[in-house]
Amino acid sequence: MNIASAALVFLAHCLLLLMGSEAGGVFDLGRHGVSLARVDEARVPSRCGGGAPAPPGAATLPPKPLLVTTPREAGEYPVLVFLHGYLVVNSFYSQLFQHVASHGYIVVAPQLYTISGPDTTEEINAAAAVINWLPGGLSSALPPGVRADVTKVSVSGHSRGGKVAFALALGHAKLALPLAALIAVDPVDGMGVGRQTPPPIFTGRSRSLRVSAPAMVIGTGLGELPRGPLLPPCAPRGVSHAAFYGELDRAAAPGAACHLVAADYGHTDMMDDDTPGARGMLARAICRSGGARGPMRRFVGGATVAFLHKWVRGDGAAMDGIRARPEQAPVALSVVEFRDDEAVAPAE
Repeated sequence: MNIASAALVFLAHCLLLLMGSEAGGVFDLGRHGVSLARVDEARVPSRCGGGAPAPPGAATLPPKPLLVTTPREAGEYPVLVFLHGYLVVNSFYSQLFQHVASHGYIVVAPQLYTISGPDTTEEINAAAAVINWLPGGLSSALPPGVRADVTKVSVSGHSRGGKVAFALALGHAKLALPLAALIAVDPVDGMGVGRQTPPPIFTGRSRSLRVSAPAMVIGTGLGELPRGPLLPPCAPRGVSHAAFYGELDRAAAPGAACHLVAADYGHTDMMDDDTPGARGMLARAICRSGGARGPMRRFVGGATVAFLHKWVRGDGAAMDGIRARPEQAPVALSVVEFRDDEAVAPAE
């Protein structure tokens, strides 16, 4: 090997090390201190002395109750709207939100419902109403000196919330502003193939879902497995992460779609260590788990930050690091896929 070749090998090795260090950084808490605040929904009086949700835009209060997590330091930050899973509460993800916010993002998590049936139409419309409220209302819910960059709003969701996030990116509800990125965390659409919840997302055709933003699908290896012989899996095969990614259309730019799967973790393992109440107990009892939630939460938080850094801030170092050295993640990844098809223009 001549000197020039040796130098190239050395530079390539250094680049891989640098990319790995960038990836590793997003899996740790960022430099920002964070604060969490609950924001009540807007309500209008009723004749019975109670209240009903006010129409979107009727007041500075949001159309749904929110958990808002922000950096404490003054500045302007992009926004991530996170949609909770089926029959759980938004506060079950507070540690995940703190991870993302510590890297310089405002996380807005609506409580879309307390009880819901199989139809997700109302959830889709409610999530759209929250996003449309952001430009005029979010500033009133932020700490002094903290400003939201509402030109850079992304959407994420877990489980059924991941389906709702996909529905928004597919245009199932009218949004007043474009989405910067879509992140679906172990998304689920129904109980099995042919048993989707309305409105259906899947078409049965490969690469038929043409979303309006760069998309990342995060999956779990244990989500497709039942907790016991009498329980169904929480993320059934055929209507979960692999199916969403399989039907995701070609990316609008190289690397604008990716699929990461944590092999040894389950459907709710990115939630808080303590999820109180009956709903929290059910989340642990029904879904198969990989054990301690901390590593999975760090992975989901870090992958989310890396994807937002790339497609919202224009800094692809951390995402490229995950791609080059997936072993840097705090969990073992069984799938690391990036869609590098020929670039096509997104649908109008």
